[in-house]
Amino acid sequence: MWGEEGARLEVLTALCEDPAAAREFDARVLEAPLVFSNDDSAVYRVGGVLVNLLDVRSAPDLVAPGAVAAPGLGDRIQLTIPVVDVDAACAELARRGVTLHNGPMDRGWGMRTASFRDPAGLLWEIAADLA
Repeated sequence: MWGEEGARLEVLTALCEDPAAAREFDARVLEAPLVFSNDDSAVYRVGGVLVNLLDVRSAPDLVAPGAVAAPGLGDRIQLTIPVVDVDAACAELARRGVTLHNGPMDRGWGMRTASFRDPAGLLWEIAADLA
C-alpha cells in the first residue's frame, strides 16, 4: 500500500479561518493554478500536489469524530517548494509583500532555506541545494 510503486501524496487539505485572504495570497504569491473553487474551498495545484484551502467552518464534518484544532497552537506541517536561488526567491517574495518567517539560511543537511506563513497559517519553505 504505502510502499507500493505509484503511491503518492495527491491532496493536502489545510483549514483556514479566512478563505478569501488565503485565496488572494495563493494567487498573488504562489501563482498556483486554481483547479476548483466554491464557497467553502479553493484547490490549487502546486507541482504534483493539490492544496485544498478549506474554510474551517466546513471542517467538522470532514474530521469527525475528531475535533478541529484551534489556530495558533504550533506548527504541525511545512510545505517545501524547491527553487534555484533562495535569495532571489526571497527578494521576489518581499516584492509581493511577504514577510519571512525565517531565513534565508544554510542548513546542515546541505540546503539553503527560507520560510513564510500564508493566511491559512501554513508554513511554506523554499529550498535549494547548496552544492
